[in-house]
Parts: sequence; C-alpha cells; structure tokens
Amino acid sequence: MGTLLLFIILLVLFFISVPIAIALGLASTLFLVLVADIPLISLPQRLFASLDSFPLMAAPFFILAGKLMEHGGISERLVDFAKSLVGQMKGGLAHVAIISCMFFAALSGSAAATTAAIGAILIPSMVKAGYDRNFATAIHSAAGTTGIIIPPSVPLVLYGVSAGVSVSGLFIAGILPGILIGVSLMVLAFIITTIKGYGSDLEKANVKNIWNSFKRAFLALIMPVIILGGIYGGIFTPTEASVVAVVYGFIVGAFVYKQIKVKQLREILVSSVVTTSVILFIISTAGLFGMVLTRENVPQSVASFISGFDLSPIIILLIINLLLLVVGTFMETIASIIILTPILLPIAVSAGLDPIHFGIIMIVNLSIGLITPPVGVSLFIGAQVGGTKYEALVKAIIPFLLMLIVNVLIITFIPSISLGLLNK
Repeated sequence: MGTLLLFIILLVLFFISVPIAIALGLASTLFLVLVADIPLISLPQRLFASLDSFPLMAAPFFILAGKLMEHGGISERLVDFAKSLVGQMKGGLAHVAIISCMFFAALSGSAAATTAAIGAILIPSMVKAGYDRNFATAIHSAAGTTGIIIPPSVPLVLYGVSAGVSVSGLFIAGILPGILIGVSLMVLAFIITTIKGYGSDLEKANVKNIWNSFKRAFLALIMPVIILGGIYGGIFTPTEASVVAVVYGFIVGAFVYKQIKVKQLREILVSSVVTTSVILFIISTAGLFGMVLTRENVPQSVASFISGFDLSPIIILLIINLLLLVVGTFMETIASIIILTPILLPIAVSAGLDPIHFGIIMIVNLSIGLITPPVGVSLFIGAQVGGTKYEALVKAIIPFLLMLIVNVLIITFIPSISLGLLNK
C-alpha cells in the first residue's frame, strides 16, 4: 500500500504539471512523512549523497564543453566539411545535416545542443534549396538524438554512475550504435528525397574542396580522437577527459577560431550553470526517490513478478524496450535513467544482457523520447530553430521515429554492435 501511495502521489503531481525534480522530491518526502519511519533530517543527507560521485563530475564539464563548441565556430566548419563529403549526393543537404549532427554529437554530448547548433545553420539553407521546412526540421531533430548516443554523452555518464559500470566502456560501446543510427537515417533521407524529387544541392565532390574543408575543421575533428583515445588508452579518466574537453574547446574557440569573445563567456558560463543545476537537481531528488524504491524492495518485486511468468529472454527484452519507449514519451531522460536503472538492470541481467549493452539499449530508447510528444525536447527546439509549428513537425518526424525504433531492435538483439569494440 505504501508503494502504491507513492506512485499515486507521483502521477498526480505529473498530471498537474509539477516539474519532474520537484515531483520526485515531494512524492518521496510525503511518503517518508506519511508511511516510513525515517527522520526527515535524512532527506538533505540523501540528496547530497546522490551527487557525491567523482564520475558524476564529468557531466557539468561536458555540458560546458558543449556550450563552448556551440559558440566557438566549430559547427560551421563541421557543416562545411560534411558538405564537401556528401553534399553532391541525392538530397545532399539532408545527408549533410545528418553527418554534421553526428560530428557535433561527438563533441557536445547533448542532443539539444546538436539540434540547435546544426539546425540554425542548415535549416535555412535547406529551405532556400527547395526542401520542405518541416522535413528539414525533422531531419535535424532526429539526427540530433545521436548527441546522447555517440560519446561523449552526459546520459551515458549518468547511467554509468547509476549502474556502477565503466563510463569509458559505455563511451566505447556507444560508437557503433551511433554510427548505425546515422547511416540508417541517411538511407531513409535518401528514400524520402528521391520520392519528393529533391536533387543534389552542391557541385560534385573534388579532392581540393574536401582537403580545404578538412583543414578548416581539423581541430574540431580531432577532439573526439583526443578524448576517446585518452580514455581508452588509460591516459585519463572520463571525468578528467571532460576537463580536457573544456580546455581544448576554449582554446580552439577563443584563440584559434577567435569566435568566443569575452562578453560571450558570461553567457556561456551562466547557461552551463543553469543546465547543470537542473540536471543535478533532478539527480538528487531521483536519488531520494530511488532510496524509497529500494527500501520498499520495488526493484526486487518487479524482477520477481516478471520472472514469475517464466518468459523467454526475447519477450523480456521486448517488454523492457516497450516500457522505455513509453516512459521516454513523458519523462525527462535524466530522471528516467536515475529512476529506472535500479529497477530494470537486474531484470535485464537475468535475461542475459551485459550491463553495458543494456545501458546502450536504455539510452537509445530514451533518445527516441526526445522526438516524441508530449515531452519531445528536441522537437520543441527543432520547431523553434526551424521556424515551424510543433504539430506539423510531429507529423514530419514519424518516418524517422519508426526508423529509430527499428534501430533499437537491431541494437537489442545484436549485442556485438554495442560490445564489439570492447571485445577487441
């Protein structure tokens, strides 16, 4: 009954549009007051304990690094390089958008930053070239989801902390799934642009243009090599890598590309602090909620309930995927990770999944939530950047949504896509 009361309170708070962090904290507090025999003095202790993690320090630094990349002139150079590679293909600017988002995802670790930075540059160009505005915006919203899959990724850091698994291992595991998603979106874009009759948008590729654009983007392109190479080579930890990313992004943006001015630094820092504060607030209250769930043995009860049906591992994985897809449509990604990891991870492991593989499955599922209503953060950002109506964008995103669901199933049932590089 106590657990039922907890979830009723939480659902009521969600229904009346209370912010997720406050809803989690308030529901947990009311439960402790009304049901549990736990002194309220333990609340602030639990809130702080949820944040007392060295790997978690990577999150604010990667957020700051992403903001520096966004304002440092890096996105324009990545777009130019992508144009030189794939701009001449059928529906060239659509492919440029996807490739550029993948490049930027490997720098920012944020789906929102990826959608905003690349979309602001390319959506106007695509509309001018004759592309439908909703289609152009949908591509950027969908491709922007790679921002939390291709490393570095803030959600991967948070899953690693919640599950107690290697963040560096998760980063390596996210590379091939991110590439798979990008390539599949390009295939879909090719089909749609062929049906709609969009032609190639740029002159044929030539070695000189590719080389010149590569030189301009070189410092941006080698950043993922430095970060992932340093982590994988044992030179620094993911947390230390996040600091390296900040220093590198600032030096390149301020002193090499000279696009970060002193007056912009305050805006970048304030924006990073606000974003970090929101995420840490959610993590702390979600940690309190997780303590209540653990105290009530909810993870064990859910695992026992599912195992009691004697389901095959395939059916269990399909149920987990369906649950994550549904949760992602109405709950913020960070809160979903913190709340669901301790509940679903034991079930996934009992079905034979490696914890790192499950982490990738979870993040890919939740990334789809970024482009599905009613939450759909990337949809809201895309509609704002693309200058289109949210309702029209929801319709245009459906083919990309279906393609991402297919990718979820492929990643779920072919573990080598996630674990292949780790086993080398």
